[in-house]
Amino acid sequence: MDIKIINGKKLLVVEDDIELASLVQEFLSKNGYLVNVVTNGTEAPSQILEQQPDLVILDVMLPGLSGMDVCRMVRPTYPGAILMLTSLDEDIDQMLGLELGADDYVIKPVKPRLLLSRIKALLRRSDIHNLALIDVHSTEIEASNALSSKNLSTLEIDLNKRRVTIGGQDVYLTTAEYDLLSLLVADAGEIVSREFILQSLRGFEYDGLDRSIDRRISRLRKKLDDDPITPQIIKTIRSKGYLFCAPVQLIAGTK
Repeated sequence: MDIKIINGKKLLVVEDDIELASLVQEFLSKNGYLVNVVTNGTEAPSQILEQQPDLVILDVMLPGLSGMDVCRMVRPTYPGAILMLTSLDEDIDQMLGLELGADDYVIKPVKPRLLLSRIKALLRRSDIHNLALIDVHSTEIEASNALSSKNLSTLEIDLNKRRVTIGGQDVYLTTAEYDLLSLLVADAGEIVSREFILQSLRGFEYDGLDRSIDRRISRLRKKLDDDPITPQIIKTIRSKGYLFCAPVQLIAGTK
């Protein structure tokens, strides 16, 4: 499946461990982000305010200024998200970072998929309508599985208005259903696990028992007129998650 999705989100990694910073930069770049690196706390405030990244990954322990100091300095004027990295596992340190204006934290050693999940969740909170897309006017996602003539090439999502239509008819979704659809569309052609969905949309880990995502998928299928027995829009991949595989027109113009 040829999927044309533009990310375009700018990230700034502030990390003095050059090897770790390089690995994080490479991993996130492969996932479609534009990533710059700063290796000390002294330069970090000016670089954050000058570059205005969509999200800052900020290590707590830095030479010069600490990550806590950097967060305190930039938070009043920097509108983007701040994700702190810490090797400290005491609650007081995590709480202090959040009180200073950090949006979330990840404890080292960094797990790449968890880091990516937290980044996506933070970016989604700040700009859900532009999830994984920037300056798109009419981007098409082509599916390898053909749909019935009723649904083929008729699913449209207006990112600015958060409006979904099928064949020109409005599909009325709740906020939670729309956010789930946006998440699946952003990763169209790839299996999205329940763990990733739950972490991204609700901010906590999947315990293996929670079925709220399954119920939400069921309601979403019903509203999209997707056959629950043999779904063609949102497929269930046994023991792995869900796969969005329908043609969809994404519209993002001026608000």
